[in-house]
Amino acid sequence: MSYQHFAPGRLRFTGTVNLSRSRIPIIRVLAVLVLCLGWQWSCLAQVAQSPQLGNGMRNGWVDQESAVLWTRTTKNAQMNANGREFLRVPANLEREIADSGDLGRYLTSQLPSGAVLDDMIGACPGAAGEVRLSYYPEGRVAESKITDWTQTEAASDFTAQWKLDGLQAGTVYSVSIEARPVGAQNPTARLQGRFKTAPAVDARAEVRFCLTTCHDFLRRDDGEIGHKIYPSMTRLQPDFVVHAGDIEYYDKPQPWAWTQELMRFKWARIFSMPRNRKFYSTHTSYFIKDDHDTLKNDCWAGQRYGSVSFEQGVRIFNEEQFPTRDPRYQTISWGQDVQIWLLEGRDYRSPNNMPDGPEKSILGAEQKSWLKETLSASTATFKLIFSPTPIVGPDRKNKKDNHSNETFDYEGDELRQFFSGIDGVVLFCGDRHWQYASVDDESGLWEFGCGPGSAVHELGWKEGDVRPEHRFLRVAGGFLSGHAERVQGSPRLTLRHHDVDGQPLSEFVFPLVD
Repeated sequence: MSYQHFAPGRLRFTGTVNLSRSRIPIIRVLAVLVLCLGWQWSCLAQVAQSPQLGNGMRNGWVDQESAVLWTRTTKNAQMNANGREFLRVPANLEREIADSGDLGRYLTSQLPSGAVLDDMIGACPGAAGEVRLSYYPEGRVAESKITDWTQTEAASDFTAQWKLDGLQAGTVYSVSIEARPVGAQNPTARLQGRFKTAPAVDARAEVRFCLTTCHDFLRRDDGEIGHKIYPSMTRLQPDFVVHAGDIEYYDKPQPWAWTQELMRFKWARIFSMPRNRKFYSTHTSYFIKDDHDTLKNDCWAGQRYGSVSFEQGVRIFNEEQFPTRDPRYQTISWGQDVQIWLLEGRDYRSPNNMPDGPEKSILGAEQKSWLKETLSASTATFKLIFSPTPIVGPDRKNKKDNHSNETFDYEGDELRQFFSGIDGVVLFCGDRHWQYASVDDESGLWEFGCGPGSAVHELGWKEGDVRPEHRFLRVAGGFLSGHAERVQGSPRLTLRHHDVDGQPLSEFVFPLVD
């Protein structure tokens, strides 16, 4: 009997055992087989416990020359799809626990008897490890670059990030991330992904993009696979996608994210669903945060949710769970005809209950000055502004946290007036759970709301309640797509609302023709 060792957990037998002729007692042969098989299963168990990449990879802040890539080392390759359900507890239990001083109940009150967080449905716990990244222009492996190994740690939820510089414009990059145990030699997990850099500023480039908002694990629409919109968007082959905030909801139940541990649990859960994980591992993406994925509904600095401060919530999003940049606003040209602006709506905002006036702001003085300056200097045909909240609306009367509400009317009027004086500006927003296209009656400014990311997440507006501003209204889930191209030498931008299966439901073409 002989064998060769090819890889951990794999044996190849190259000879035979003739039990009738061998002088080796059969019991000894069986003992050797048992030892070999025992060693094999030990290796397999070791691999199963090694760091995996169950949350895939994400990228952000991609321009012509740079990108930021993100990953997280996990205990398992997949989430716990057969885990236990969280207990249903009321929202006002948060205050009761705070008053009692027994802060451990923020977690334990939501778990079944005897359960820990890793036992729960959707759990994708982190695990310490080392990661490295290699990347190259697609089809040009000889130009590969590889990073050093980086150790992941519990203090940052086992996440790692890389800032890549010196990239080539208008280029698709293949990316590979490897993970291994700390101090080990061989990787235990590999993940392939890709992203595309923006074309040169002066390039006459055809550009496709998608916009989505409002995701939630409990309000997903395709079981443990994820959200239906992701294969639908993939079929359109977008050059980039903007997620305009409310990527997950801390302040929704099962569980209420009253601790940082529970916030991290929710991020790991929603990005371990296969469709969501695959999409963001293979598409250029820009992530904007809003209230529900910062702390809680309509939040601002100085507030708390459970045991978590606003500042801690900002840090978890800005520095840990998503590609990092300071400041978190940016403008990127996607060729000669398209320039995008990504706005930050939480880090600099005034309290909602502050009296309205010149000092009250969502954007903050520095971001607003930058926005006006860069817009005024832009030569792009289409200037696309992505905001986490509406600027035109209309919105509901009871809302108080965006520029289409009376509570921020002063800055809203200022922005709408400024935008209307610049050719080619089109606004896009997340936050609203219905799809719409609207025009401000005073400035003529257009705004598009993409609607929530699943059909079961629509709420807040009554179907048929069409206001004078509306040019399209649909109270349902889906996404928005955009396509910029040259037709007979002239720039054209086509915007469409889609349902979750990708069916187009509206079409608007810019520049408008009377």
